[in-house]
Amino acid sequence: MFIKGKVKYIRISPRKVRLVVDAVRGLDLTVAMDKLALINKQAVKPVIKLLKSVLANAEHNFELEKSNLYLKEICVDDGPTAYRWMPRAHGRATPIRKRTSIISVVFDEKVPSKTKKKGKAEKIKTVKVDEKYSEAIEEKLEDKVKTGVKADAKDGHAVEPTDPRRVGGYRDMQQRPVKIGKPRGWFKKMFRRMAGE
Repeated sequence: MFIKGKVKYIRISPRKVRLVVDAVRGLDLTVAMDKLALINKQAVKPVIKLLKSVLANAEHNFELEKSNLYLKEICVDDGPTAYRWMPRAHGRATPIRKRTSIISVVFDEKVPSKTKKKGKAEKIKTVKVDEKYSEAIEEKLEDKVKTGVKADAKDGHAVEPTDPRRVGGYRDMQQRPVKIGKPRGWFKKMFRRMAGE
């Protein structure tokens, strides 16, 4: 079973990241993590974080063991390049290329296991509505029409009368979208989480 992971837009050039990635390609996951811990390069930090993230997905979603995984593929591609300009002599300007990297990794099992993903096997059961239940819904709708509360024809839920001036946009919604605080630093941008670490 293949487990894939990717991290985009790392602010390190792909050439520098490939020096780290080439050292661990094809190794067992435990050996690769130990080897990365000894390498003194800036690119080691995002690579280790990506491997830990994919490992957590493999253990939690697919119930796989860490000792049974190895790095089948790990590659580094070019991301978008940002251009800055440096002033030079005689009024000229030369470009500075701020390169970015995209790291993608694929884990595979040494010995294939028979585990399946959680939650996919269960089928949704359909329930038939009794005539008595449908009659009760119709009675409630009639009561709500008498009291002046509008009712939704599809499911029988009551809808409060709304002011036509307030219809549309965020004013018609019950809750406005919550803005999440900005992550600190370029490294936090790559591995954004909703929890707000």
